[in-house]
Amino acid sequence: MNDDSLFGQLSFLMSMAFAAALVLGLLLKFWLATRQMRHVAAHRAEVPAAFASQISLCAHQKAADYTLVLARFGMLELAWGAAVLLAWTLLGGLSWLNQTLLQWLQPGLGQQVALLASFTAIGAVIDFPFTLYKTFVIEQRFGFNKTTPKLWLQDLLKSLVLGALLGLPLITLVLWMMGTTGALWWLWTWCVWMGFNLLMLLLYPTLIAPWFNQFKPLDNPELKDRVTSLMARCGFTSKGFFVMDGSKRSAHANAYFTGFGASKRVVFYDTLLEQLTPGEVDAVLAHELGHFKHRHILKRIVSMFALSLLGFALLGWLSGQAWFYIGLGVIPNLRGANDALALLLFMMVLPLFSTFISPLFAQLSRKHEFEADAYAVAQTSGADLRSALLKLYKDNASTLTPDPVYVKFYYSHPPASERLGRMLGSAAPA
Repeated sequence: MNDDSLFGQLSFLMSMAFAAALVLGLLLKFWLATRQMRHVAAHRAEVPAAFASQISLCAHQKAADYTLVLARFGMLELAWGAAVLLAWTLLGGLSWLNQTLLQWLQPGLGQQVALLASFTAIGAVIDFPFTLYKTFVIEQRFGFNKTTPKLWLQDLLKSLVLGALLGLPLITLVLWMMGTTGALWWLWTWCVWMGFNLLMLLLYPTLIAPWFNQFKPLDNPELKDRVTSLMARCGFTSKGFFVMDGSKRSAHANAYFTGFGASKRVVFYDTLLEQLTPGEVDAVLAHELGHFKHRHILKRIVSMFALSLLGFALLGWLSGQAWFYIGLGVIPNLRGANDALALLLFMMVLPLFSTFISPLFAQLSRKHEFEADAYAVAQTSGADLRSALLKLYKDNASTLTPDPVYVKFYYSHPPASERLGRMLGSAAPA
C-alpha cells in the first residue's frame, strides 16, 4: 500500500469516525431528552408521596413545566449545534475562514490569532439568539429572570473586554509556544495552561467576580456567629463571608466557596439568605465544607490536570497528521503553521467523543454530593439540610420526578428522592 493510499484511507476513517460520533451522540441525546420529557409529563399531575406534605401541586407542576420547556429548547440547541459543527468542518466553513484570512494577512502568528478570534466572534453571534431567548423568554416566563436588557448588555460588554484582556495574550502565548518549543510543545503549553487556571482561581474572587456583582460582608450577627463557629468546628478558615447581589439577575439561589488556598471565601446569594433559616444556611455551608473535607475540589483539580495533559499529548500528535485536517474538511496551510487550525478542530471534535464517557464523571460527581451530604448531617442538623434542599429544589424549579436513565447520564447532583432518602437512611422513595 503506497503512502497516498494510506493517507486517503486515514482521512476517510477520520471523516467517518467524526460523522458517526456526531450522529450517534445526537441520537443518544435526543433519546435521553424524549425519555425525560415523557417521564416528567407522566408524573406532572401528582406530587410524589414522599414530598406531598412539603411541596404543593402548583410548585410541582411549575417544576415539571420548566423542565419540559428547557428540554424542548435543549433539543433545538442540540440540532442547531450539530448543524453548525458540520458547517464548520466537513462542509468547509473553517477552511474557508482560514483561507480568507490568509488573503488579508500574511501567514504567521498574527493570522493564527486572527483566525481564533474570528472563530470565537462568529460563534458568539451564532449563539446570541439562543442566549437571548433563554434569558428573556424562558427564564422570564417562569419568574426567574431579574436582569434588564441594559444590565444584560453591560454583562456582555464586560465579558467581551475580559475575554480580550485575558484570552488574546494567553492564546498568543500558546500559539507562539506551539511553533517555537519543539516536539514537546504540548508539554510546555500544558504547563502554561495549568498555571493560568491556578492563577484564575486565585484572582477570580477579588478581581474578576466583583466586576459583575457586588460582594458585601455578611452583616447578620447571628448568622455570622453560626457560620464562624461551624467553620472553626470543622477546622476551616476563609478570607471572609460575603453576600452577593444575585437577585439583580436571577431569582435562583445558591451558596459557594470560591478561591484557592488562602484566598478562599464563602459567598451566599442574597436570594438564599432571604429563603433559608440560619440553621438551614448552616447546613448548606456544611455541605460545601464536606467537599473540602473529602478533598473533592483537590481531586477534581488533579483529574483536570491529568485529563488535560492527555488531551494536549493527543493534540500534539494529531496536529502533525495531515489526514486529521483533511478528514475534518480543512485544507492545511502550505505556508505557515497550522497550529490554530489544529486547536480549533480539536476543541470541536473532542466533545463528540467525550459524550460517551460523560456518565462516568456524572456518577462520580453524584457520589461526591452524597459524601458532602453525609458530612453536613454529621456536623449540623439533618432536618435543616433536608428542608434547605427542598426549598432549593422548589426555588430552582427542579423536577422531583426525573427519568432515571437521564439522571445517570446527565445529573451531577442526585435527584431529591435519592438525596433525601439517603439522609433518612432508607431506600429512595418511589
